[in-house]
Amino acid sequence: MLLLFHHMVYFLHFDFQVRSKLESLDGIVPPTNGFFISSTGMKNVWLSMEHQAILWCNQLVVQVSHTLLSLIESKTGQPFPEANKRLAVFARMLRSGIPQSFNWMSSYRSKNATGSQVHTLSSCPNNVHWNDDGLDRDLYIQTTTMTVLAMDGRRRWLDIHKLGSDGKGHFMFVTNLAPCFGIRLHLWPDKGKSASEMAASKRVLEVTSKLVQIPSGPAPRQIEPGSQTEQAPPSAVLWLSPEDMHGFRFLTVSVAPRPTISGRPPPAASMAVGQFFNPDDGKRDLSAQFMLLSTHSQKELLLKEDHPLALNLSFTVSLGLLPISLSLTTTGCGIQRSGLLAEEAGDMENSRLCKLRCFPPIALAWDHTAGLHILPNLFSETIMVDSSPALWSSTQGSEKTTIMLLVDPHCSYKARIAVSETSAASRFLLLYSSQIVGFSFAAIFFALMRQAHAWDLDLPMPSMLVAVESNLRIPWPFLLLGFVPILFSLFISLLKSQPLPPLASFAFVSTICYVFANGSVILLVLVSQLVFYGVAIIHVFIKSRWQECEGNICLAFLHWFINLSSGFFSLRVMRVLRVNPLLVTALAAITLGCIVHPALGLFILILSHALCCHNALCSFFTASFRSNARMKELLDFKDVGNERSQQFASKHDAGLNQNIQLEENSSSSPDSSRSFGDTQLETFHHRHGLLILHLLATLMFVPSFVAWLQRIGMGHSLPWFLDSALCIGVILHGILNSKPEFISMFSFPEICGKEVRLDFIYLLAGYYSYVAGLGLVPYRVFYAMAAIGFISCALRILYRRSREKGEPRFGRKKRSHRH
Repeated sequence: MLLLFHHMVYFLHFDFQVRSKLESLDGIVPPTNGFFISSTGMKNVWLSMEHQAILWCNQLVVQVSHTLLSLIESKTGQPFPEANKRLAVFARMLRSGIPQSFNWMSSYRSKNATGSQVHTLSSCPNNVHWNDDGLDRDLYIQTTTMTVLAMDGRRRWLDIHKLGSDGKGHFMFVTNLAPCFGIRLHLWPDKGKSASEMAASKRVLEVTSKLVQIPSGPAPRQIEPGSQTEQAPPSAVLWLSPEDMHGFRFLTVSVAPRPTISGRPPPAASMAVGQFFNPDDGKRDLSAQFMLLSTHSQKELLLKEDHPLALNLSFTVSLGLLPISLSLTTTGCGIQRSGLLAEEAGDMENSRLCKLRCFPPIALAWDHTAGLHILPNLFSETIMVDSSPALWSSTQGSEKTTIMLLVDPHCSYKARIAVSETSAASRFLLLYSSQIVGFSFAAIFFALMRQAHAWDLDLPMPSMLVAVESNLRIPWPFLLLGFVPILFSLFISLLKSQPLPPLASFAFVSTICYVFANGSVILLVLVSQLVFYGVAIIHVFIKSRWQECEGNICLAFLHWFINLSSGFFSLRVMRVLRVNPLLVTALAAITLGCIVHPALGLFILILSHALCCHNALCSFFTASFRSNARMKELLDFKDVGNERSQQFASKHDAGLNQNIQLEENSSSSPDSSRSFGDTQLETFHHRHGLLILHLLATLMFVPSFVAWLQRIGMGHSLPWFLDSALCIGVILHGILNSKPEFISMFSFPEICGKEVRLDFIYLLAGYYSYVAGLGLVPYRVFYAMAAIGFISCALRILYRRSREKGEPRFGRKKRSHRH
């Protein structure tokens, strides 16, 4: 059974654990992602010690065990074959102690065939006996608010027609007394005379079983036996609607006499507060503007004395997205202060007296997805619900959260509400991290699209920083790249007949995530670019100083070591590696990705990208420094004569990198429209984009790689075929598109009179990644990268075959001077 319970909780979409601040089982298992397990048979208790959570889970295991045993039919010894019977057993034994809506009383009534209402409430156990004292000890309540401050053994009568007039037809009742044993409630069609008559009358309805147990805070400590203590927190709540009290004239609240146990102190303070109220009087609608403004300054709500016991705060933005900090301060409790002049002393006395009179507030936070959260003893708390609003899979109503505050109507309060910025930021990243990851890949694909499009048009290739920033340009780039995929996702929902998410919140949050993803990519690009520039400048500087110090005797040993290492690099194997670096990189990456782990193969690909970026940037800086030095020398020696300047320049050029000089000379042909430095800079921009893309892809494999490292001593198994295939596709994409001129080889035959180029493929990949992010499945971006890799491989094969046969080339070739 323990194994069954483990699997029932383990395979859920969200992981929850029992917390010391929320001991009710409500919310441990979300209702939309599995069983909502809770039971009225397990009492809600205050867990002051962490180890009590283990006992609580054991109670749950026992309850699930009884539930499974109840599925067995006693006559046949087999499970019930009908699904309805099995569902009824689960609903009866695993139903929440507090239903999933505020219409709590509807489930306790049914209708017979004639349409009249039949009450099916159960009475208290027969072993519970009450003293029959008649009407001499009864109290008749004349106000809408009723208070019980002690177990006095009296019965209180409330006239429903009189007290429930003027729209105050609802009755709310909170208490810390045990139902049936400490307090009982009945509905009377007319006034009775005694408890025996009440028991004999079939028209009297006992509603004690409607008291719903809620988690209560720790009981106040009693300093001396019999001394007055702070007001006890409620442990049960009852709500009667006008429909529940229809046909009845009176409501009675019977309190048991105070128990006396020899040798023990009397129990802690007892309390019960009831009130007839109008729900609209305590309703507050808090808009999104109100919540956003509260981030700068706290918003205050003043509750005067004789306010409704139940205050309904409706937040238009879910507290799963914007958690709030709610604090309640008691400002008065109907007791006049003493004649103290000092304001601070008056506040201290007022607080002390009000703690004796006002019960601790309770918050019931209701969310469409997460259900009910109960926060007892609420004085200052950050309220957060476990929900995921504004997602593609969200339903209507999930963007709102309702908080019902149960506060003592005898007291006045000052409520301060403010959005918790730190909690909201951490909650935002936690909820939408998968969405942001998918959008980050989309932003990179859109940037690569701009680079490929610029190459096809023979324009300067933009850097990754400029390309990603262009994704956020308003209006057209931002609308086409950031908003069109949202409309496309809604169209997919209509095709699949799925419920549409809340449009406003879904579009707004998705747009915020897209902007945040672009900002994250810009930050990553900027940091990596600064690192590459810094390392390249240092490398070029050291290399130039090295060439100036070649004749130094102190460096003779270092020269000998370099000559020795050059002999090693002249070996045949190393020559092959230097001639075919892309082939060697592809073989090494694919081998490690398929045999060991995909993360290692992608790591080899990243090293190849980084090395190419470094070489291209070093070549660019070397060419730039040489050009600047030549211009400076020409300006300094222009009076000496052209011949002397040329001799000095040739002498200076002899000590520079010969390979770079040869490349520059080849690029200085009459057909070359750009300098060698510009060519190397564009190579860096292109390879830098691939590096950022595949770096994010590698980071997605990090959790799997860490788990693989932990399993090294437990045996080795090959990676899954799908992971290996996707890894091969990503590696092919990085190798076959490693040079800018390879973009010209990527071309489909004309479709509808237009040639499909690599920039259009990148656009489709970006849209696909965007939709994958909306669906919280960012791993699907590997499908797009792998598809581009396999398509590039197929087109490269067709290109080679067409060139060998002498046919017109498959694709087109541009910027031939850059080969």
